[in-house]
Amino acid sequence: MTPGAHPGLLCPLRVSPLYHLVYRLNRLPSGLRYSLPRRFTRAGLVVLMALALAGMLGVDTDNAVTYQAFVFLLCLLLVAVVGSCFFRVRFSASRSLPRFGTVGGPLAYSVQIQNLTRKTQADLTLLENLTDPRPTFAEWMAAYHAETRDLRSFRVGRRRRHPSPRLLTVKEAAVPAIPPGQSVEVRLELLPQRRGPLRFTGLALARPDPLGLLRAFARIPLPQSVLILPRRYPVPPIPLPGTMKYQPGGVALAANVGQSDEFVSLRDYRQGDPLRHIHWRTWARAGKPVVKEFEDEFFVRHALLLDTFVDHPHNEAFEEAVSVAASFACTVQTQESLLDLLFVGPDAYCFTAGRGLAHADQMLEVLAAVRPCREHPFDALGHLALEHARVVSGCICVLLAWDQPRRLLVEQLKALGLPVLALVIVEAGKGRGLDPGPMADDPARFHVLEVGQVEAGLARLG
Repeated sequence: MTPGAHPGLLCPLRVSPLYHLVYRLNRLPSGLRYSLPRRFTRAGLVVLMALALAGMLGVDTDNAVTYQAFVFLLCLLLVAVVGSCFFRVRFSASRSLPRFGTVGGPLAYSVQIQNLTRKTQADLTLLENLTDPRPTFAEWMAAYHAETRDLRSFRVGRRRRHPSPRLLTVKEAAVPAIPPGQSVEVRLELLPQRRGPLRFTGLALARPDPLGLLRAFARIPLPQSVLILPRRYPVPPIPLPGTMKYQPGGVALAANVGQSDEFVSLRDYRQGDPLRHIHWRTWARAGKPVVKEFEDEFFVRHALLLDTFVDHPHNEAFEEAVSVAASFACTVQTQESLLDLLFVGPDAYCFTAGRGLAHADQMLEVLAAVRPCREHPFDALGHLALEHARVVSGCICVLLAWDQPRRLLVEQLKALGLPVLALVIVEAGKGRGLDPGPMADDPARFHVLEVGQVEAGLARLG
C-alpha cells in the first residue's frame, strides 16, 4: 500500500497471480450453482448425480459392474445433448418494467413474446438473463484485506455477516403455446435482494430435449434496467429535534435560479435589485420599472447524516443504515420541514428534499446508489456536517459505530446548540452496554439498533 493511502483502498502495485487463481476458484462453485439448474431439468440433475456416483464406484471394473451404469447414463446425457442441438426458435420480445422496485418487495411485470416461425411453439419456459452479481476482482480483494485486518486485530469472536451476493430471486414462467406469427403475454415476478440498478441483459426461451434431461435455449438480447430502492421501515410520528430557523432561499429555493423568497407585493425599482425580479407587465402599464418584493421565511430544516465509512465493501450494518436513512426520508416529507441528506462518497454530497423541493422518491434514488466510502477518512463527513450546521434546525445522525471520531462529531454538533438524534447501527449482539458518551445528557435521543432488529428498534422511537 502506498504511503498515505486509505486502508480500504487496494494496493496499486501488481497483485500476485495466486490471488487471481484463488478468485477464479471461488467463483467456480457459484457459477455451477447458477448454470446447472438452468441447463438441466430435475430428471437431468438426478441423472448427473447418478453419473458422478457411478463414476466413483465403478473405478474397479474387475470387481464391480457399476461402470456399466456409468456408460449407460453417459450415453443418455450424450443423446440429450445431441437432441438439444436441434432447437431452433426465432422470437421477439419486449418487457414492461416498472420504474422502481424495493428490496424485499415482489416486483411483477409482463413480457410480450412473438413467435417468428411458421410452427406453433409449445412446452417453452421463459427465463431472464441478468448481469453477473458476483464481486469483481477489485471488490473481492477489498473484502479479503478487510478480513485480514480483522484477523490481525484479533476481531474473530463472531463471524461478520454480509449481504447476500444474489441480486434477486426470479421465478421461471411457463409460456403458453404460441401460434405462428402470434404473440402472448407472460407475467413474471422477482424478489430483489439488493438495492441499486438491476440490469437485465436479455431473455431466454428454454425447451427440454426429447428425453427431458437437458434444456436448450433460444436467446434474445434485451438490455433494460430498473432501480431497486432501499428497504424502508415504518417510523412512528416523532417530534424531530430542532426549531424554526431563517432560510435565505425560502421555500422556492429549488424552483428558481438563485435565491427567491415568498412573494409579498410590488414596489418601485431600486438600484441593485436583480433584473429577474422585475415585473414586466406592471412596468409596461406604469411606465416605470417595478420589481417583485419577497419576504424571508423561517422554517424547520433537518440534516440527515449517513455514515458511509466501513472497511468491508459488503457490510450488513451499512445496508441497514441506508434503510434507516430511507425510512426517515419518506417520513420527514409528511412533516412541515426540509431534509438535507449528507454523506460522503467519492465526493461530499448534500441533497435536499421536502416542502416544494425534491420529492422523497428522488432522495430514495440517491440512497439506492450510495456505496461505502474508502477514498476519504471519517473526518470528511465531520467537515461537511459542521459546515452545514448553521442552516439546519436539527440533526439526525445514522452512524455505523460509536468510536471516538463519531462521538467527537456528535459532541461538536451539540456544542453548536444543534439538537441531535443519534442512531447507531451495530451487528447483532453488540449493542448492549454501549456508553452514550456526549448523548448522556439526552439519553432519549440516543438509540442503538442491532442488525436484524432495526424495525423493532425504530418502532420504539415514538
